[in-house]
Amino acid sequence: CSSDLMPILEVEQLQKSYGKKENRKNVLENVSFYLKEGETIGIWGSSGSGKSTIGKILTGLEKKDSGKIIYQEKELHYPLRNQNRKEIQILFQHPEVSFNPKYRIEQGFHEVYRKCKLDFSREQLLLYLEKFGLYQEHIERKPVQLSGGELQRAMIARVMLLSPKILVLDEPTSMLDPISQAQVLRMLEKIQKKTGVAYIYITHNKYLAKKMCKRIYHLEHGHLQEIS
Repeated sequence: CSSDLMPILEVEQLQKSYGKKENRKNVLENVSFYLKEGETIGIWGSSGSGKSTIGKILTGLEKKDSGKIIYQEKELHYPLRNQNRKEIQILFQHPEVSFNPKYRIEQGFHEVYRKCKLDFSREQLLLYLEKFGLYQEHIERKPVQLSGGELQRAMIARVMLLSPKILVLDEPTSMLDPISQAQVLRMLEKIQKKTGVAYIYITHNKYLAKKMCKRIYHLEHGHLQEIS
């Protein structure tokens, strides 16, 4: 990522709290950061520090209390709509929550094709999925019949059908064994080089943050500070 690129995303003075008035807890206090096109930044912190809350707010799954989120020089408002909703996506720690357990994986992809009004053919889908190490036997199974690594690769493949500009990676490998973890991280790096998607990598693992990210922010007691 060139250092002279303008930020694709700017977050200014983000505030979020939970609970009733007398017991209200501030989770995020004046959180500010930026992300450039094609860049990977890390948000590192302990469990319960509020990392995932940032991701949910950015992708329109939760409402902020105050602050500004500026995407491509325009302020975002909750809930995200139209192109913004498509271009800012999230990949969860538990990919099984993103697939309906009653249906085969293929049907989960068909849903995205339908919503995005993309031409669907099984042959085309299988060619696309080969890039993610997935084949016919995988899409004919239900989510519970896939390994954690296979399911996460399927989720990455599905979310990339939307051609996101920003992808929030919320602990995407923390539930995987070391081999599957390495495979998924390598895949994400290849996808970024090919598509230019920018990543916000949320993790409690400082080593992985250093390995994956150009810049790292540390979240503690609601405050975010850039550390590298």
